[in-house]
Amino acid sequence: MFMRSAKTFVPDALRGLTASTDDIAWNPDPGYLTRAQPLPKGQVAIVSGGGSGHEPMHAGFLGAGMLTAVCPGLVFTSPNALQIHEASKAVDAGGGVLHIVKNYTGDVMNFGIARELLREDNIDTDVVLVEDDVATERADGDGPGRRGTAATVVVEKVCGAAAERGESLAEVVRIGRLVAQSARSMAVALAPCTLPGATEPSFDLPAGQMELGIGIHGERGRERIDALPAPELVRRLTDPIIDSLQLAEGDRVIALVNGLGATHPLELQLLFAELGEYLGEKGIHIERPLVGTFVTAMNMAGASITLVRVDDQILELWDAPSAAPAWPNSPTRSYSAVGPRESFGPSYTPPTTPTSDGNIGAWVADWAQKVLDEEPALTDLDRRAGDGDFGTNMVAALEQLDLTEMRNTYSASTTFDAISQAYLGHAGGTSGALFGIWFRHFFRVAREGTLDLATIAAAARAGLDNITALGGARPGDKTMVDAIAPAVDALEEGVRLDGVRADVLQRTSEAARAGAESTEVMVASRGRASYVGEAARGVVDPGALVIAWFFECAVGH
Repeated sequence: MFMRSAKTFVPDALRGLTASTDDIAWNPDPGYLTRAQPLPKGQVAIVSGGGSGHEPMHAGFLGAGMLTAVCPGLVFTSPNALQIHEASKAVDAGGGVLHIVKNYTGDVMNFGIARELLREDNIDTDVVLVEDDVATERADGDGPGRRGTAATVVVEKVCGAAAERGESLAEVVRIGRLVAQSARSMAVALAPCTLPGATEPSFDLPAGQMELGIGIHGERGRERIDALPAPELVRRLTDPIIDSLQLAEGDRVIALVNGLGATHPLELQLLFAELGEYLGEKGIHIERPLVGTFVTAMNMAGASITLVRVDDQILELWDAPSAAPAWPNSPTRSYSAVGPRESFGPSYTPPTTPTSDGNIGAWVADWAQKVLDEEPALTDLDRRAGDGDFGTNMVAALEQLDLTEMRNTYSASTTFDAISQAYLGHAGGTSGALFGIWFRHFFRVAREGTLDLATIAAAARAGLDNITALGGARPGDKTMVDAIAPAVDALEEGVRLDGVRADVLQRTSEAARAGAESTEVMVASRGRASYVGEAARGVVDPGALVIAWFFECAVGH
């Protein structure tokens, strides 16, 4: 974690925030943030806050149309009453002050004391308590109740818009409480967070497991389960929300998919697609989607889902503009149903009357299955010598193939046409292009006639020449060429000497294997491995290894 020291982590970060954000001012004693521009006389001021580590909540939502002041505590620690009191006094414009408070004991207590002090100052004040986390909901009503989590952002947005519109304190409170009571959330973690200065994460979570019902302060969840596919996970997160809100067919909601700090936008969009499809099946209408990272738990890998039942009045406030820096510049104001599942790239349709060529189809199918089976090992090699996506790209292409049909019915030309199109249309990146064009040359030769040793050698030579022309790699550069080049030499030598097919393929396989193994001691000068220099020494190039497997699987076919 980047820091100067754990003790100064929050104030050091606030220095950067204030220096990089318009309309924000930092008051170091006792410690609060306000809008630099004062409110118009008579407008309700909206004050929120809590422990740091949840950014962009709350400081990112400080601005016109949302919050007027924010009180940051230390990481995962509530602000103190004096911070809240002074911040509230500083921004009061005569219309009263609303506190938006997450349901945690420290927050509730300190904001409550601050309101007592504000009454001494004859400042009108009230509170909206956010308690949306169904993971801590109890049927008997005992205990501290639901924690306040991602629904806080929704309450802050709607209350801020109502205040900006000129509503009275009582009306802003009414609207805020309506939204808070209509909101529920549930979160999941794939990996825990680590606090500044800590040497261990907030809890232990073995690889391959998920923690359901975690809190935003690094708390463990209510249930630990084996990792689930996204559709099933979304159902596990959403069903308790639907039950708690008693949502039914025809109900309208704002749907928020939120990242907890270390979750990629692609993952969040994927989860939203599953959520949209699931709610659509239940007849629950998403009126407004919001997908992104808004309420975090430091660097936790995970996500939360929030649903808020809405009406036209709430949607009007939701759609009102805001200048808060973390609010989306162009928030979506409509929702289109999730389309059908599909993959990138064209699908491959083999000829309607394929001609069986068992040797070639079985050879390539055996090789493809080996690559699929070895994906974890290939990925590990590429993590150590490149960027870690090689195994994924291999699978993206090869899982498109019907290996049973290839093995039993495909002709040689159909086999290589299918595999070339799979790489060119689905793998992407350098590996997709190079493997795709490599196999394209085998297709071009096979469609003209039988694939004997001479035509296999010709295809391999043409493929090698094309790859070197495209990428510039030569033997010794630690790429797939280090396996292809010696294999081509062995094939051409075997053809020149009119060797027996089985013997020539065996020597070709051995040459390709030796070429691949030679990459272990090389420092790459081409490809992604070249970016890491000496760090890639001692690792076999995964592309060269896959080529070696290709020729090894040819033996016996």
